[in-house]
Amino acid sequence: MKNIVVLVSGGGTNLQALIDAQNRGEIKGGKITCVIASNAEAYALERAKNNNIATRVLVRKDYPDVHAYSKAMLDALNEEKADLVVYAGFMTILDETLCRAYPNKMINVHPALIPSFCGKGFYGLHVHEAALSKGVKVTGATVHFVTEVCDGGPIILQDTVPVLNGDTPEVLQRRVMENVEWKILPKAVSLFCEDRITVIDDKAYIDLENK
Repeated sequence: MKNIVVLVSGGGTNLQALIDAQNRGEIKGGKITCVIASNAEAYALERAKNNNIATRVLVRKDYPDVHAYSKAMLDALNEEKADLVVYAGFMTILDETLCRAYPNKMINVHPALIPSFCGKGFYGLHVHEAALSKGVKVTGATVHFVTEVCDGGPIILQDTVPVLNGDTPEVLQRRVMENVEWKILPKAVSLFCEDRITVIDDKAYIDLENK
């Protein structure tokens, strides 16, 4: 059984999707063992406590720089014996030491179809504002491995939703979360815990036979 550690910063809706999937028995081969927040007031901590999941808080301003903060995070992940690290609305920058310590063992969900609307500056509503500004007809979300390149790691899963006339960034954000993010993130976590993802030449391949 793999130890899943989830990193959060805010409300924790993606964390809740993971918890709900776990409670339904949809995450096979792994269990959420700890939630680490960069914000002591994050409601995600309450979600974890309500489900008897251990929590830790590492506040960025308590550390002199990103390197010291990243070192503290790495120490925490090692102490928790993390097999998989999931970014679930984690908005604090970490340096490359984490990626190097956990290669292809850290995943993130991004609210767009990578390589569109991703990279530095594309987060939260900014992603959906950009999609609407461009006039795309479909958008969605991507679960990918975390590397030193922002939103540049191997893609694990993607799915889409239509962009409708009259959409606002808030409406589109909600559609993407409810119909894509909250579904493909738990699915990707389960695939990892079942050892069904292989990375070759920076591309992720899913074993479809081992169901």
